[in-house]
Amino acid sequence: MSDPKIAAIPVVDCGEPLRDVRAKAPFPVDARRQDDSGAYAQLREGVLRRLVEAGALLPDGVRLLFVEGFRPPSLQRLYFERYAGELRAAHPDWDPERVRDAASRYVSPPEIAPHSAGAAVDLTLVDADGHELDMGTRVNANPEESDGACYTDADNIGATARAHRQLLAAALTAAGLVNYPTEWWHWSYGDRYWALATGADQAIYGPWEPAAS
Repeated sequence: MSDPKIAAIPVVDCGEPLRDVRAKAPFPVDARRQDDSGAYAQLREGVLRRLVEAGALLPDGVRLLFVEGFRPPSLQRLYFERYAGELRAAHPDWDPERVRDAASRYVSPPEIAPHSAGAAVDLTLVDADGHELDMGTRVNANPEESDGACYTDADNIGATARAHRQLLAAALTAAGLVNYPTEWWHWSYGDRYWALATGADQAIYGPWEPAAS
């Protein structure tokens, strides 16, 4: 996400509102990222619509499990700086640019973060009883703890996990979303990274600042 090509993509926000996924989505919403404002369960209208389409493409007995959507810019900054701090502590010889580049592989820089545009979703698959399927790592596993198995096309996961990732990818890709390849669970539509991946001239969703209470 630190690639200058991404930051250079213009944003012409279409103005779509955020929608609460819990109101209409035909799939379960996990509470592990729950916050007091309910921001985690919100997405731009067009992203939610495509997510519903993707869920309908899954085979019987398999469902999406929504984990996190919108992330306020202030929270994104906190996550980014926290992870960058961990990298600085683990690698005191790294210069600031290297720390930022490494941190950006796992946590998007705040100014371009798809989550802060309401354009990205973290999710996984569950069976008919709500049990998470084997995806090779937990959702939000970082490259250090997973030895790189969090990368979508990692070769150090089992055949079952690989098949499940392919199933997830087939449904979401068919619905128009794109994956950030260092995180198998992260998919987006309409943001700057999506524009780069699809060749679109501009992003249609930019950072969304929650209204002051």
